[in-house]
Amino acid sequence: MPARSAKAPLVPDLLRPNLKLVFCGTAPGRMSALHKHYYAHPQNKFWRTLFAVGLTPHLLNPAEYENLLQFGIGLTDLAKYVSGQDNQLPRGSLGPRAAKALRERIEKFQPRTLAFTSLTGGRSFLGSKANFGVQEPTIGKTRIWILPSPSPKAHWNWDEKMWRELAKEVQKHRGKNGGKNIFPNKFQ
Repeated sequence: MPARSAKAPLVPDLLRPNLKLVFCGTAPGRMSALHKHYYAHPQNKFWRTLFAVGLTPHLLNPAEYENLLQFGIGLTDLAKYVSGQDNQLPRGSLGPRAAKALRERIEKFQPRTLAFTSLTGGRSFLGSKANFGVQEPTIGKTRIWILPSPSPKAHWNWDEKMWRELAKEVQKHRGKNGGKNIFPNKFQ
């Protein structure tokens, strides 16, 4: 199915100042755009992984995405006005305008960490040499990570290890600047 375009964001940002972590997808998939929920495809590993690595105390479903704020976690996408698989997005959807808009959102809300949930998204923002893991560039004090995609279409590069490393870093800072330490002994 081809990409879909809209005049308003297809899925609203879930952002507020000083979050511990903001996940950034490339663009909403077809199911996410249809239901207006992040990572809505039933085979997407996002929600199961958040729980498995200790970022949420219980398994959330996509319709509960707004509950992430209580755990210091936010959500956004690089391309806010189109949906589809990465290879279906209109040319330029992940280009300089999208990167500039994302940078502005991150500068405004200043999360501790921004984590791209795909190599495509991370490379669109940081350049083609970026790879999985923590990145050297920052946005102000915001650290940047690139994670393997939880999408069912990207199973070829799935590895939960990088997600666990990110969770360990986030948990290390849970007690600072507010925020709940959901599992205080999980990573000690």
